[in-house]
Amino acid sequence: MADPLNNNKNSRHSLLPSFLYSSSSSMVASGYASSAPSSRVVIAAPREKVEMYSAGYYVACGVAGMLATGPTHMAVTPMDVVKCNMQIDPIKYKSVTSGFGVLLKEQGIRGLFKGWAPTLIGYSAQGAGKYGLYEFFKKYYTDIAGPEYAAKYKTLIYLAGSASAEVIADVALCPMEAVKVRVQTQPGFARGLADGLPKIIKSEGALGLYKGLVPLWGRQVPYTMMKFAAFENTIELMYNHVIPTPKEQCSKPLQLGVSFASGYIAGVFCAVVSHPADNLVSFLNNAKGATVGDAVKKLGLLGLFTRGLPLRIFMIGTLSGGQWALYDAFKVLLGLPTTGGPAPAATELAKA
Repeated sequence: MADPLNNNKNSRHSLLPSFLYSSSSSMVASGYASSAPSSRVVIAAPREKVEMYSAGYYVACGVAGMLATGPTHMAVTPMDVVKCNMQIDPIKYKSVTSGFGVLLKEQGIRGLFKGWAPTLIGYSAQGAGKYGLYEFFKKYYTDIAGPEYAAKYKTLIYLAGSASAEVIADVALCPMEAVKVRVQTQPGFARGLADGLPKIIKSEGALGLYKGLVPLWGRQVPYTMMKFAAFENTIELMYNHVIPTPKEQCSKPLQLGVSFASGYIAGVFCAVVSHPADNLVSFLNNAKGATVGDAVKKLGLLGLFTRGLPLRIFMIGTLSGGQWALYDAFKVLLGLPTTGGPAPAATELAKA
């Protein structure tokens, strides 16, 4: 039988777990060699678990994004509940500390976790699309630009790739975001996803779930563009100027730590850039029939940019750092490199 490591390239595209692979040598050593080799089908063991830029690679990145995004958003649900209520009713919820106090007094500890189900489902779906499609579009735009321009304008490629991915991912997020905001900010509206979703559909139709899509794009697209571009550039700077050891010589835990730190820094920029749209999304999903003009009139221009911002900076920084660390951890488990590095990622992609 031929050496399985030299089998054709298609064998490297398999996503089967490694323990399902076997080789002729392992079969002989285990006493399971067939007396008729031609009658036994052996699945070749790949050199790497997932081939870079294959269909399996993009699927793996999508799964990693789903696992990194949904659970982390759910974990910060209490902060999200307080933030949304501060945006909707600033008179009652004057500050972060008083907001937590009012919610605990009126609704108990369960009140801080309202909307966890639509949060988990919505952001898991969005994370899968955002990360998986980002990797796809980044490679796609790099190939169009060519090696020279891809290296020269790598930040533009990060921005274009992340924007393209987020526009699509938000279509999956929008219905769950509509349910989440109402459950969190309208006492008595619904207990959660199971009764909140059909209630919105019954009163406003299925399109009612998407009335906040444009403001959601206004929040999420700039947010994601900043998140990915800032992360890619920050992690490059970290390896070039902060970490004394070349990335390929760094341990995996250190690389994941750098991913977390770079993600946290990127998250701070994300929060500031996307905050006005975040206030609009909360307002429009909470007030039936409200317009952007109504939101600006009630919140004021200053309030649109600042209301709930400190809490959101802390929340988004933590989210972004945690997501990048979890995302890269899953990639490491699959034998893939962590995201970014000292060399321009666009140049590497163009050579792939």
